[in-house]
Amino acid sequence: MIIQENYSLKKLNTFGIDASAKYFATISNTDEFKEILSEESFNDIPKLILGGGSNLLFTKNFDGIVLKNNLKGITLVKENEQQVYIKASAGEVWHEFVMYCINNNYAGLENLSLIPGCVGASPMQNIGAYGVEIKDVFYELEALNVKDLSLRTFTNTDCKFGYRESVFKRELKNQYIITSVTFKLNKTPNFNTSYGAIEQELEKMGVKELNIQAISKAVCAIRSSKLPNPEEIGNAGSFFKNPEVSKNKFEQLKSKFPNIVGYELENGNVKLAAGWLIEQCGWKGKTLGDAGVHKLQALVLVNYANASGNEIYDLSEKIIASVKQKYDVALEREVNIV
Repeated sequence: MIIQENYSLKKLNTFGIDASAKYFATISNTDEFKEILSEESFNDIPKLILGGGSNLLFTKNFDGIVLKNNLKGITLVKENEQQVYIKASAGEVWHEFVMYCINNNYAGLENLSLIPGCVGASPMQNIGAYGVEIKDVFYELEALNVKDLSLRTFTNTDCKFGYRESVFKRELKNQYIITSVTFKLNKTPNFNTSYGAIEQELEKMGVKELNIQAISKAVCAIRSSKLPNPEEIGNAGSFFKNPEVSKNKFEQLKSKFPNIVGYELENGNVKLAAGWLIEQCGWKGKTLGDAGVHKLQALVLVNYANASGNEIYDLSEKIIASVKQKYDVALEREVNIV
């Protein structure tokens, strides 16, 4: 393990922000994490665990040590007639892991195809798309306590999953490093095609016999048509969460804005489409210098060339203020600000 100084993070975050780390190391096994965390000279400086860098916005250089989680490995833990339990190390690339499962006919992750990032981040923010969330396929994870260096196993209940939320973003923030995640997947698929444009895409593809491979291809096609490729235009996918409001608040909004988009939740509240709110405020396709709102998806903020993290952050502030002013709805960022 080599510790480097003043290390550029530009190629390690999907926004392509030109920030640097005071110290940087790539971690290949749990013992290396323990070695760094027990090093006295690093005790009192900030630490940042970096996966795929797809949910981060750097607004300044990082005055501490960045640890690139590069733990690798995929293992079949156990199986029965109905399910398989697959353990993936935290540094595995998420989409590559999904493809591994699909190629082995392990069902459950196909709707989560082409989401950027690494396996370790998936339970942290309970990633979700097209009607499926991590909590639906999650079995357990292992995480390293940064203080006493003990390994702890977290169950689904322990993780306290919510909408783009988990215990690791709230009360246990910065207290654990996720080292592996085990998923419970099905040998016989339960197809989920009712969300978004999956059924239309499958029809366009001419799919006669439904399978998880076809669903994955449809999801990839939809995502590619709506979301910019970070290798071409810097972005972190959806920048904002879809806000949740009470049924009463939604009815008030609907009386004033009849076309407002909302989805009723099990708890009786209504989830609003943040992209629709932002678009109605006139932000879709707008640019402020090199920072902008994507022309096809108002939820996505982009770095068209050399925008700074602060310029993108300032743009997000303006969007939040305008949605609040027009709809009295508070948008919350999904992306982590560093």
